[in-house]
Amino acid sequence: MKKTKLAAAAAWASLCLAGGLHAGGAYQPVQPLLPQDSIVEGTAVDETPALWFIELGGAPIADGGNARALQAEKASFRAAARSAGVRYSERFAYDTLFNGFSVRADVSQLAALQRLPGVRAVYPVETFQRPEVTREAVADMYTALAMTGADIAQSELGLDGSGIRVAIMDTGIDIDHPDFGGNGVPGANDTPFPNAKIVAGYDFVGDAYTGPSGPVAPVPGGRPDDCNGHGTHVAGIVAADGTVKGVAPKARLGAYRVFGCEGSTSADIMVAAMERALADGMHVLNMSIGAAFQAWPQYPTAQAATRLVNKGVVVVASIGNSGTSGLYAAGAPGVGDKVIGVANYLNTHAFLPAFSISPDDRLIGYNRATGAPAAPTSGSVEMARTGTQTSTADACSALPADSLTGKVALIRRGTCSFHIKALNAQNAGAAGVILYNNVAGSLSPTVAGEPAITIPVGAITQADGNLIDTRLAAGPVTLTWRTGASFPNPGGGLISASSSHGLTYELVLKPDIGGPGGNIYAPYPLEFGGYASLSGTSMSSPHVAGAAALVLQAAPRTPAQAMAAVLQNSAEPKPWSGNPGLGFLDMAHRQGAGMVRVDKSVLATTRVEPAKLSLGESEHGPAMRTLRISNKAGHAVTYTPSFVNAIATGPSSFSLTYFASNAQVSFGAATVSVPAGGAASLDVTVTAPTSVPAGGIYGGYIVLTPDDGGQAVQVPFAGYVGDYQARQVLTPTANGFPWLARRTGETSYANRPAGETYSMTDPMNIPYFAVHFDHGARRVRFEVRDAVTGKSWHRALDLEHVARNSTATGFFAFGWDGTTVAGRKTYTVPNGQYVVTLSVLKALGDDSDPAHWETWTSPVITIARP
Repeated sequence: MKKTKLAAAAAWASLCLAGGLHAGGAYQPVQPLLPQDSIVEGTAVDETPALWFIELGGAPIADGGNARALQAEKASFRAAARSAGVRYSERFAYDTLFNGFSVRADVSQLAALQRLPGVRAVYPVETFQRPEVTREAVADMYTALAMTGADIAQSELGLDGSGIRVAIMDTGIDIDHPDFGGNGVPGANDTPFPNAKIVAGYDFVGDAYTGPSGPVAPVPGGRPDDCNGHGTHVAGIVAADGTVKGVAPKARLGAYRVFGCEGSTSADIMVAAMERALADGMHVLNMSIGAAFQAWPQYPTAQAATRLVNKGVVVVASIGNSGTSGLYAAGAPGVGDKVIGVANYLNTHAFLPAFSISPDDRLIGYNRATGAPAAPTSGSVEMARTGTQTSTADACSALPADSLTGKVALIRRGTCSFHIKALNAQNAGAAGVILYNNVAGSLSPTVAGEPAITIPVGAITQADGNLIDTRLAAGPVTLTWRTGASFPNPGGGLISASSSHGLTYELVLKPDIGGPGGNIYAPYPLEFGGYASLSGTSMSSPHVAGAAALVLQAAPRTPAQAMAAVLQNSAEPKPWSGNPGLGFLDMAHRQGAGMVRVDKSVLATTRVEPAKLSLGESEHGPAMRTLRISNKAGHAVTYTPSFVNAIATGPSSFSLTYFASNAQVSFGAATVSVPAGGAASLDVTVTAPTSVPAGGIYGGYIVLTPDDGGQAVQVPFAGYVGDYQARQVLTPTANGFPWLARRTGETSYANRPAGETYSMTDPMNIPYFAVHFDHGARRVRFEVRDAVTGKSWHRALDLEHVARNSTATGFFAFGWDGTTVAGRKTYTVPNGQYVVTLSVLKALGDDSDPAHWETWTSPVITIARP
C-alpha cells in the first residue's frame, strides 16, 4: 500500500460445496431474504481519543531504515515540539515495525502535532477492550479439533507443533498451569520463567493497569502471568499439552502481556509487543485482539503486523465480535494486508450439565444461567409450567404465592428480563427454573440482579422446552438432575452471530478464514478453576495460529507471506447461519475462505493464487482476474472450474438485510491442464448480481475440481454493487451532525447552529466540530476562510483514513486552535469572523473528482482573543 504524505486518522471507537448447490442458478428478484435487524438508536456518544500515534517520514528498520537516522529524526521531532510549545507526553518510541511515537495529548493539540516538521501522519491510538467472551458450561475441545482436521494432523500425520514458537499477545499465561508444564499450584508463582514450554515473553503493563484512561500507568517488566484468564485460554487452544491437548501441543510459547487483570489496553502497547516478539524469534503471532470498525489497513497495528509478516512471522488476528453492529466492522490488526483475519464458527458439540425427564428418562442438556447457583447433579423434583408454548410474557407478572413450592418451573422466553422471570418463580416457592427459547437455537441467559436469584436456573432450546410443555399438558413430569454429557450444539459448524462482517474500506475481502470459536474448552488460570469454556473470535484465532504452526512443522520453508494462501486453499465454506435449510453459503465477507482444514492444507498438492479475489465496485462493469494454478503432484492434473454464489448483504452499514445473489462467473477455458510440478493460468470474469441493490456486497466461491479425485480448491470472491463513491459519509443522523460546537465538559459538547464566539484561551474555549461518519473517509479536510471577505486562511486540519462511527449516532470531535497551515508555512488567524468548510473524500475516491467529495460549511465562528 502506497504511503501518503499527509496526516492520517483512523476510527475513533473502540459446506462443504457438495451440498446440492449449483452455479449460476435462477434466483428471486431484488428483495431481502430476512427483515432488517433492529438497531435502536441511542444518544450521541463522543468517540474521540486522547492518545495519538505520530508517524515520522523515514522508513522503519523492517523496511530498510537506518537505526541512527531514525534516532536523529526522533530527536528533531522532540526539539521542534519544544520550540513550538506543543503540549504532549511521550509514551513509546518505535524504530523496527513503525517509525515514530505514541503520545498523550488533548484533541486541541492535534493540529499542532500535525504541523510539526517531519510528521508524516497522525493516527488515534485505539483503546482495545479486553475481548468480551461468553463463558459457557464445559464444552468439547476434541470436537473443535475435529472441525479443523487438527485431530487427523496429530494422529495420522504425526504433527504436534514441535520446533515452532508461537507468540500469544494477550493477558499473559498462567505459568504455573500443568498444561503448560507448570507445577500445578494455584498462585504459587514458583514455576521458572522462561521455561521449556513458555520460552519467552514480557509484561508490558503490570497487574494494576486498566487501560489508557485508568488511574495507573503501565508498569512493565514483571512476570507475564495471567490474572484475567483470556490469554491462558487462548494459549491453551494453541498449545496446551496436558489434560487438554491444543492444536499444536508441542509448540513453544511466548507470553506477551498487554492487559492488566482488568480493563483495556491500547494500540501503542500492541506495537511495542510486536517488536518484542520479532526480537524473540517467534514464528507465529496470535492476536485475539481487534479494534472494531478500524477497517483501514493503514492503521499502525495493521501496518506493523504486515511488516512483521514481511520479516518472516505469520500473524493471525481475530476479526472481531461486532457481528450485530453491521458491515465494515472488521478491525485492525486483522485487516492488515498480510495478516490472517479470522472469523468464528460455533463448536459442533458442547459438554453441558444435564437433567432427565419422565416418563422415558430423556436426557436434556442446559446452559447454566449467569447469576444463579449451580444445580445439583442428583435428585428428583416435580416440574410445573407457568405458561404455554404461545405465551409472550410468561412469568413476567407476580405468580400466586406458594404456587411453585418445591417444583422446578418451566418458563418461556419473552417480553421481560430473565431476572424478572426467575425472581417471580423464586418468590412463588420454586426450587429451580428451566428457561426455554422462543426461537430456534440455544440460550445463554443471565439472571444477575437484585434481589439475587438463589435457586438453580438452566436454559434449554425451544425444541426441548416445547417437548416438556407438551408432557406437562398431558400429566405430571419429574425432573432428575444428572451429571454432564456431550450434546450436539444447535448451529454447530455455522458462523457465530457475533463474528464481524467485512469488507475493509478499500473493498478488500476480510476476514480471510475461520476457525471454531464458540464453546471452546481450554485451560484457565488455576485460581479460577483451571479450565473453562469460552466463546468469541478470540477462540477462533488461536485455532488458525495453531494450524499455521502445524503447517510450518510439516513444511518449514513455507514463507510467512504464503501461509494465508496455504490455509485458504483448503478451507471449507459453510452454509448461511441465518437459514441453513435454504442451501446458500454464508457471506464471503463474513467467513472468508471458510473453516480452516489443517490436514488438507498439509496434504494439498494444488496451490491457487491469489487465494481470494477482491473485486472492488461494479460501476465500470465485470471484474477480470487471473488465477495461477500450481500442481505439486507427481502427475498431470486437469481442473474444471465452476462457481457458487454466497448470500449478499444490502447497502446499510448499521442495519443488515440479506439477498440471494445471481452474480455470474465466466472462465477463459472450460478446463485447465497443469503438468506435474508445473503451473498454468486461468482467466476469470465476474459480473455483479442484478438481484442485490446498489450499495450491497456480494460474493461467492470459484471452485477448481481436479480430475484425479483430489480435493477441490475454493477461492472466495467479493465485490461492491454499483458506484462506491455514491455512498454517503456525512449522514446527519437524528442529532443533525455536523455541528459547530462548544466543549462543555470532558466529553460533552453543545451545538451552536447560530454561530459562537471563542476566546481561544484554553481547550474549553476553542471551536469544535462534531461529525458523524456513516462510512470510512479517505481524507478529511477543514479549511478556513474569512466570513466577510471570503479570503482563504488555509487549512486547520488535514486527516486521512478516518473510519466510520461504531453506532448510527456516534460522533468524533475535532478541535481548532486558531492556527492554519499552507505548505510549510503556519498562520495564526487574527481576531475576526470565519467559516470552516469540512470536505470529505470518500473511500477509494479520486481527489480530482468533485463528485467524490462531500462538504459542509460551519456557522460563523467569531474569534475574540482578549
